[in-house]
Amino acid sequence: MRQLSPSDRDVIRLAQHPKFSRWVEQVTATGGCAHPVHLTGHTTTWDTATGEVLHHYDTRDEPGERLLVRCRNRRSSVCPPCSRLHAGDTFHLVRAGLTGGKTVPAQVRDHPRLFVTLTAPSFSPVHRTTTDGHRCHPRRNTDRCEHGHPRSCTAIHTPDDARVGQPLCPGCYDYPAHVLWHAHTGLLWDRFTRATRRHLATATGLPQSRFRHHARLSFAKVAEYQRRAAVHVHAVVRLDGPDGPTDPPPTWGTADLLTTAVREAARSTVVHSPYSPAAGEHLLRWGAQLDARPLRTFDDHHGLADDAVAAYVAKYVTKGAADTAAGTDHPLRTRAEIEAAPASPHVRALMRTCWHLGDLPEYAHLRLRPWTHTLGYRGHILTKSRTYSTTYTALRTQRFEYQLDTPSAEPSGTATTEAYWRYTGSGHTPGAALIATGIAEDLAHNRANSKEAMRRHDA
Repeated sequence: MRQLSPSDRDVIRLAQHPKFSRWVEQVTATGGCAHPVHLTGHTTTWDTATGEVLHHYDTRDEPGERLLVRCRNRRSSVCPPCSRLHAGDTFHLVRAGLTGGKTVPAQVRDHPRLFVTLTAPSFSPVHRTTTDGHRCHPRRNTDRCEHGHPRSCTAIHTPDDARVGQPLCPGCYDYPAHVLWHAHTGLLWDRFTRATRRHLATATGLPQSRFRHHARLSFAKVAEYQRRAAVHVHAVVRLDGPDGPTDPPPTWGTADLLTTAVREAARSTVVHSPYSPAAGEHLLRWGAQLDARPLRTFDDHHGLADDAVAAYVAKYVTKGAADTAAGTDHPLRTRAEIEAAPASPHVRALMRTCWHLGDLPEYAHLRLRPWTHTLGYRGHILTKSRTYSTTYTALRTQRFEYQLDTPSAEPSGTATTEAYWRYTGSGHTPGAALIATGIAEDLAHNRANSKEAMRRHDA
């Protein structure tokens, strides 16, 4: 007879628990979250005028006297169920700013809107995918760099080739510039948006200080790691009237003018890194590759489709550094952890550079060591301007109220709620993890079947 594994024994233990069905309900309510948060506590609502208890909940009646809630991790490598939910929220957040909905008027689709891609500059030639049949870096001469590496590569790399994104010569690669560019990407973006407003004001004859009284620049952007471990920025940029999405842009606000302003701003934006005797001073810019294309609605055949852009952004917001072989999803606390990280030699070299520069006093404010696992990039994966569209909090509140079938309303003036919650742990036991994975797979299968049924019905 086959001996039961610890996971199998744990599954049997859970299944024999008298409150197993309630525990399954909790796990299902979290969507099969891989690392749920465990809370203990209670909440009580009563009428202060009569003293009547209107609602009471206490985790003492739950399995293990605790409540399981989602971890809400956006990374698919950490928690696929929560990542899928986060991607859906991101889709609706971005789409609302394109076509309306979620408190954004539908007229916003008539505003000038662009899908902009800003890239990192080149820090040295790297191997690249050549699916078009061309060779990687063909050169007629066969000379070598000062480190003895060929300056050319005549190979044809497929997308799954491990050499794609690796430098032709690690010795020639400007690793300090790469790390410092990552550390200043947020500042580069801020100066880029300021420069875009400045170019718009100049093109229309407005004083720069008066631009906000005539128009407003709204955006939502996502950061994506490329194979060379450099961050690219994809952004939806929209031109509104001074009051935001509810206000039409001025007559001079056109997609062509916005495109010109974006291109000029990207070319002119510059950030100087702090001077260091060890690394010098670097002039940081956006890369030469820039894309700015107008967005179209359902009835227009020019430009990119709104839904496609929203889905594109939602896809990348769930990816962490580890998903693109550009780092890890967890902070590194020692130099030894860098050498043990499951990463390419190129990425480990970037991590070592982060660790080294992070010890220099002139770069202390950049906090490079705590962000070694993201190669110096310390910004959020998704950011948006205040008036672009709704918020994650509003979307989660709306979903919670829908699940409870209790639309939000103003609380009664005589009702008082008292709540006490305490964190007691997170994660699953081995057997619980197996069951949660099965529940997550069942829910994903049911969603896929529902989508397929709706597609057939619409067809």
